[in-house]
Amino acid sequence: MKAVVVHQANDLRIDEIDRPVCGPDDVLVAMEWGGICGSDVAYVRSGVSGTAVLQDPLILGHEVAGHIVELGRNVVDLGTLRTGQRVSIHPATLAGKHTMIPAVADRTNLWPEVRYFGSAAFQPHEQGAFSEFRLVRPDQIRPLPDGVSTKEGALAEPFGVAIHAVNRAGSVADKSVLVNGCGPIGALAVAAAKAQGAKDIYAADLSQASLEIAERLGADHLVDVAQGEKLPSDVDAAIEASGAPRALGGVIAAVRRGGVLVQVGNLPAGEVSAALGNIVTREIDYRGSYRFVDEITEAIRLMDGHVDVSPLMTHEFNLAEARDAFRIAADRASGSSKVMLRLS
Repeated sequence: MKAVVVHQANDLRIDEIDRPVCGPDDVLVAMEWGGICGSDVAYVRSGVSGTAVLQDPLILGHEVAGHIVELGRNVVDLGTLRTGQRVSIHPATLAGKHTMIPAVADRTNLWPEVRYFGSAAFQPHEQGAFSEFRLVRPDQIRPLPDGVSTKEGALAEPFGVAIHAVNRAGSVADKSVLVNGCGPIGALAVAAAKAQGAKDIYAADLSQASLEIAERLGADHLVDVAQGEKLPSDVDAAIEASGAPRALGGVIAAVRRGGVLVQVGNLPAGEVSAALGNIVTREIDYRGSYRFVDEITEAIRLMDGHVDVSPLMTHEFNLAEARDAFRIAADRASGSSKVMLRLS
């Protein structure tokens, strides 16, 4: 079968590899669609994503959906899944023997060792799912309802990330929300805030194309930072999705006294310079947001007739065109948001 494999920085290949064999406890999924994430692009561009450093060839991809083609005999006995079923996949595996303190025991995204599709964080690397087939565990399967296509289902993972970020702000119902940075996660955070009843959503970005997508996903007000437009004042909550340290000072100042700022955009791994003084004087709650617990299930529910994620999918390529797809995904000037790979 074919797979999209990064061998080292600037060395992306479409390799021919063995089709996986379905074991008794496995589910074999024929992959149909994948969405290219910023972490995928980072591995191709530099061989590094956050603190994870590429050491061996890695199949990329963690935003995926497809259909079941084979069930292991023990999975058949469970009677909960069937061949032909269209599914999205939760890409995380909790590894190692660790003890979580009771206060965070249910927050599995904080488990000390999480192996994630298409990640070089651990050795051996956890291979991704930009391939024609992928073995998964039954508990990773998230069935798709009739109203959600597999192309949309591939966005359940990033939508889950966005929902988790909005949840970290607490209830946003009838509140004002600023989303700073309207790449895919930011735009989906707009959609999540809208679905949760936010009354006034501001979307800020340097890209007019990104702002237009955010507007289609529910933003009430657009702030074109590239044109010198100013962030709003005294919003109840802000979702910082750009990951740009220099943006933090302005975003903090936009939050009302006693408000909440959620950081979901990945900040650089090293030391950064940022204007944080207003966190103290305005008593801003500054909260991190990392991946998700099971908000991927909520994402699928919302996509079934409540949230239209199609504005986010700006480009589409076949698996054989993966190099072109990654080039477009890495180029903000291309107007791309979510670049989709047809894997079958």
